[in-house]
Amino acid sequence: MRIRPRQQLLDLWQAVLACSYRDEKWFWGGRDGANSISDAEQLLCLLYPATEIVAFALDQPNEMAADAKTALAPFGEETRIGGVLVALLEEYLDRYTGPDGYPVFAAGGYLRTDEGGPPTDAQLDLEVVDSYSMSLSLCIASMRFLRGFERFVGGEVRLEARQLRERIPQVIDRVSARLTGAMAGLVRSFVIHTPEPKSDAGRAVLDMINQVGAPSEDVIRRLSARLERLRVQAANEVRLSQTTEIDVADDERLFECGWGWGIVRTAEPIDFVPGHVGSATGHAEPRPYLYFTAVALDGITDLSSQRIRELDLLNDDQRELADGLQLRFELARSYWSTVARFGGGRWPLEDIPWRTSDGEESDYFSLAVAAMLIQDLVYRDSTEDLARTVAVFDQLARRGRITSRITSGDPAATLHHPGVRLRLAGTENVGDGGQLQWHVPDFVTMMLKRCLQAARLRTDVDTRDQLMALAEAAMDHLERRVLPSGPAAGLWDDAGRLLSTTADSPDGPSWFVTERVMECLVIAYATFSEPPLAPQSMVARAVDLLSEAEHLLNQEELDVEGHDRSPKQAAVNRIRQSLDRARRVLRERPGTAYGLATQALIQLDELAYARQDATR
Repeated sequence: MRIRPRQQLLDLWQAVLACSYRDEKWFWGGRDGANSISDAEQLLCLLYPATEIVAFALDQPNEMAADAKTALAPFGEETRIGGVLVALLEEYLDRYTGPDGYPVFAAGGYLRTDEGGPPTDAQLDLEVVDSYSMSLSLCIASMRFLRGFERFVGGEVRLEARQLRERIPQVIDRVSARLTGAMAGLVRSFVIHTPEPKSDAGRAVLDMINQVGAPSEDVIRRLSARLERLRVQAANEVRLSQTTEIDVADDERLFECGWGWGIVRTAEPIDFVPGHVGSATGHAEPRPYLYFTAVALDGITDLSSQRIRELDLLNDDQRELADGLQLRFELARSYWSTVARFGGGRWPLEDIPWRTSDGEESDYFSLAVAAMLIQDLVYRDSTEDLARTVAVFDQLARRGRITSRITSGDPAATLHHPGVRLRLAGTENVGDGGQLQWHVPDFVTMMLKRCLQAARLRTDVDTRDQLMALAEAAMDHLERRVLPSGPAAGLWDDAGRLLSTTADSPDGPSWFVTERVMECLVIAYATFSEPPLAPQSMVARAVDLLSEAEHLLNQEELDVEGHDRSPKQAAVNRIRQSLDRARRVLRERPGTAYGLATQALIQLDELAYARQDATR
């Protein structure tokens, strides 16, 4: 399926409003009920494109694009759209602010039990990294929208505008408080895990990275050398909320870092963050989860964008938290990028499926590690090992039935529905319930997102074509999962259509999947906005043609008399303009330069033929 991000995002906006906004009332929740994560995902489907793409901006109604106004027509005239969004943010903040006035990040209906029954009330209140990361993205998008819309209503004299001028600063303060809580939750959920080599976790790590059967001592020594800079950085710089019991500098121990499923039980309080997020004792086992690490990295990417710094959206406490998160971002990104490619032969990443330190293995974990490797390459604007990583994506796409057919009883189907099961170790100690699970059905959207991001790198044409072919195959897969009818038509996720089951289509949308499709379309928009590739070979061919064309043009000008206003002079002038244009775009668009030079050569040949014919 051809990816058309602008039209598909507009279609998504229309479907979101048809599902969520009826009779001037917003309906929260999807198939998993309403909770702080699902409702944030629902709002982000509107606000994220509006703050990431200039053509979708909603904070200046007078400059709003016509197709955006049409898509959001149920909200009313363009001057009302901003006011409706402000009211939705107020409602969300009311729903997820506790009686003590501090933000709540409970995961609610996204949590599952082993037996399939509902978690206990105490467990429903558990907070996970997803909620912190999604709230961080929502708060950043909200702040960007509110600051821009505040400037607009500042110059309006309507009664509604005067009321909004009073409300918006209060909403900004509440959003800022939630942002602080989300950032603190992410800081306190980061973990550095240093298992003994002979422990179960240590043996699992060694088995995964030792692809040549070398002695364990040699592997540990070589791995420690590769990770020495990260160890030193972690030991000397990670201070905020980090437990002092971990000896990061011990070369005899293994080392991994990332995010647990929630605030880890060894995390120290953060004194300057009020409320339970800054001080409550965590429940998560102090071990990184690949899924939650990838989710946290995505949220921190939104926080560290250039535009956030330019708009000066953060206060002093938030800047300190942001610095702590940036350090953790660099540690985790560099660690998984290094481990994925460790050794001199076959990469651990190429040994599919990836096995985590708790002994679990899945193709999804291989995809998560590959995704973090791509994120590292994009962050460093590097194409190092990109082609080899794309080969891993291609293999995972076939194993995950993105580029091949799902068969009856296919075990790969569980990657898409109900998704990979993650056991949340430590939840069994909360209330009277058992250990909880988290299901992750984003295999396809994770692959689509990373392929589109990698396609922005200045790689070779073949690698980019491979990435775009995988992206289009993933989009085909997702298209077959769109809800075809009902109140949520046009949204996701109907996995039954893909798996050819006879079950009825779900009534409500999965905001989990829908929000991630939206993110992919926003990234596709940014990718398509980049200049095309300019291979040196194409530049060289265009230069050769331009050289010949300009030489022939010089010859033609020798036969044109001064001040000649003949048709030949006009033709020569047009050719000169084309070649000048070709020179200007040569380095950025060599294919266009090649085409202009070719056209000029054809026109020059026509002039030469006409001269020869006249001579005869």
